[in-house]
Amino acid sequence: MVQNAFYKLFLKEISDLYSAEKQLVEALPKMAQAATTPELKEAFEHHLSETENQVARLENIFSMLNENPLKEKCEAMEGLIMEANKVIQNETPSVVKDAALIGAAQRVEHYEIAGYGVAKTFAIQLELYEIAELLKETLAEEGNADKHLTMIAEGGFFTAGINKRAKDIS
Repeated sequence: MVQNAFYKLFLKEISDLYSAEKQLVEALPKMAQAATTPELKEAFEHHLSETENQVARLENIFSMLNENPLKEKCEAMEGLIMEANKVIQNETPSVVKDAALIGAAQRVEHYEIAGYGVAKTFAIQLELYEIAELLKETLAEEGNADKHLTMIAEGGFFTAGINKRAKDIS
């Protein structure tokens, strides 16, 4: 009985992630369009492609489980996307908006990192090792996306990051 309830919790977790990723597939093109820095625009476009693959990966997981995603909407992602939309609509200098978009995107990434970490741990506990590996793959992608956003924000050896350029225009 406990495992059954735990399995249902796992199913709820991956359904939440599925809803979150589907919402993100709709939001990322708007974020890419709002970005003015080519590197940031490209990062959003690249992550859109990854996110579409993550949706397919979750659909594969549901198929492996012989389950359908629960019909709940991920309210956390909905809220994070609402915040990102406010950034998009805000009238600020372009580089400042890009800095804010990075912040909004990193909040999304951190939510996903937490969610995939939990789901992977649950899958291992349920001895669903093949599924845990798929979730681990997505977890790594989300971590890499977060690191890439940090690199764009902070800059590199030869370039100033968006954050420095945003600070310098005020």
